[in-house]
Amino acid sequence: MTDPVLSLNDAALSLQGNAGLVRILHGITLDVQKGETLGLVGPSGSGKSSLLMLMGGLERASSGQVLALGHDLSDMNEDQLARLRRDHFGVVFQSFHLIPTMTALENVAAPLELAGHPDAFKRAAEELEAVGLSDRGEHYPSQLSGGEQQRVALARAAAPRPDIVLADEPTGNLDGVTGASIIELLFDLSRRHGATLVLVTHAPDLAARCDRVVELVDGCLSDMARVPA
Repeated sequence: MTDPVLSLNDAALSLQGNAGLVRILHGITLDVQKGETLGLVGPSGSGKSSLLMLMGGLERASSGQVLALGHDLSDMNEDQLARLRRDHFGVVFQSFHLIPTMTALENVAAPLELAGHPDAFKRAAEELEAVGLSDRGEHYPSQLSGGEQQRVALARAAAPRPDIVLADEPTGNLDGVTGASIIELLFDLSRRHGATLVLVTHAPDLAARCDRVVELVDGCLSDMARVPA
């Protein structure tokens, strides 16, 4: 077996709150393989989103180790982490986080331009076409429906050809039909680019589509880890 693309070894996360130190994650040990789709499930407040943030270097582990593509995230400064995310990660949130003053095409092209890709707008147009929005490239986020905005966010995540896609409740703000179409696009994104997908979800049927499911309870991994039939 090849080395995992994500590896956590006894990783913990504590953050300072108004009432003092809050312990969010405890002793997380978990490997994620290249091309795997992994579902993170558990009750609200169990630490799923925080674990996703650790994987992407958006939060730093208070103790333990987090490796992404062989890089120890604890040893990297903020600029190095930003470059790693830019070049190797696609991140999709429940809130779309589009830049309101940019068109759909410009939003998708933005990370490519920051990375210096000479064909940024050509590739952005291709990704908009892949999510069925080739005719909406000149529209601004305020002119798009929620489902269309999430499609733009997916296209933006896919445009850099990421090795790892992190998705945090990507259908949480969408109706059932629209959410189902977004999920199809998300798994298609993973297949098209051979990307590892880590997906936070409350939906059992969605988690069941993943190669593997792990559950968090009170900031700890439970004993439940299964491969769907």
